[in-house]
Amino acid sequence: MINLELPKKLKASANQAHQVAAEIFRPISRKYDLAEHEYPVELDTMAAMVEGLNDSGGDVGGAAGGRSDASTELLGNSNGGNMAALLNALETSWGDVGLMLSIPYQGLGNAAIAAVSTDEQLERFGKVWASMAITEPSFGSDSAAVTTTAVLDGDEWVLNGEKIFVTAGERSTHIVVWASVDKSKGRAAIKSFVVPRDAPGLSVARLEHKLGIKASDTAVLLLQDCRIPKDNILGSPEVNVEQGFAGVMQTFDNTRPLVAAMAVGVGRAALEELRGILAEAGVEVSYDTPAYNQHAAAAEFLRLEADWEASYLLSLRAAWMADNKKPNSLEASMSKAKAGRTGTDVTLKAVELAGSIGYSQHTLLEKWGRDSKILDIFEGTQQIQQLIVARRVLGKSSAELK
Repeated sequence: MINLELPKKLKASANQAHQVAAEIFRPISRKYDLAEHEYPVELDTMAAMVEGLNDSGGDVGGAAGGRSDASTELLGNSNGGNMAALLNALETSWGDVGLMLSIPYQGLGNAAIAAVSTDEQLERFGKVWASMAITEPSFGSDSAAVTTTAVLDGDEWVLNGEKIFVTAGERSTHIVVWASVDKSKGRAAIKSFVVPRDAPGLSVARLEHKLGIKASDTAVLLLQDCRIPKDNILGSPEVNVEQGFAGVMQTFDNTRPLVAAMAVGVGRAALEELRGILAEAGVEVSYDTPAYNQHAAAAEFLRLEADWEASYLLSLRAAWMADNKKPNSLEASMSKAKAGRTGTDVTLKAVELAGSIGYSQHTLLEKWGRDSKILDIFEGTQQIQQLIVARRVLGKSSAELK
């Protein structure tokens, strides 16, 4: 029989993250939803806590994922950085997704560094706060359409281009920028570069106003003859046409389960709130009575909870595979697609079932409904994930199935 219990060490880490979500994030959640672009100063305490825990071998609230020397054992297999990061992302997103994405030194760019950096680069960049800059005005989901360029000039790379929708783009200390080193070689020439915040030629053009995750800054970045050291290119600078940009895309195999976990966390928050509201209204949810014999709202709750459970388990599987060095591109996209769709379904249905209470600001339900939508969009939309799943299942290449 498969044991789905989490190891004690991961339970302890997740519990710490939950306490942060309950005691730090939840009390200020509405405050920073209403004060878009205002830096959550309470997170400075959070940053100190994270650094202290990491130095002592712990981890809390992380989104970095990737390599870990502090892996724990479950049935003879490793559960390390990816699983710990997933559980922490889930718990902190239960508190507030926007604040989770604003935790200093825990940006999504850190996952890119963990996924494709050399050991020397991991040593240099392992403790920075890195955001990820992929999307451009000319494309969204088609990552191969990158137009930002990187030209080697002596001992420096010179980057030119515009990046939009960069999460934590203003606050992070470093930016992981996707750029092409040779447009004539197509997607194989797309590489990722670590650009320090103070690099000459890097500037923030504006901050976006958004539907949700308002505590998190989302920036437009300009790279105008931006110069960075030669060794700030992640991984190998060589262009391997046969490999394509699989090395760069490996980043998504780490980050997509994390985004799935964020949706799972928000979904759980909404289910818990909804269950309390239904109970106050006299609606009992029973696991012993068939759904068709229960109140319509209770039956709907059971449907939502079943979808949530499937999303949670898919996310765990994708992270477990990453930690155990198993190819997880299919599972990463499956978890992201399922959890992204379920997150919006659960939160919006909770708003609907709660009625006027759900639509008002008396609870956080309407906020969670707004926050959850981005989790079905960034790191690859619902449609992109389904396309990737279809390619993997059918054994088709990107050229054969578009």
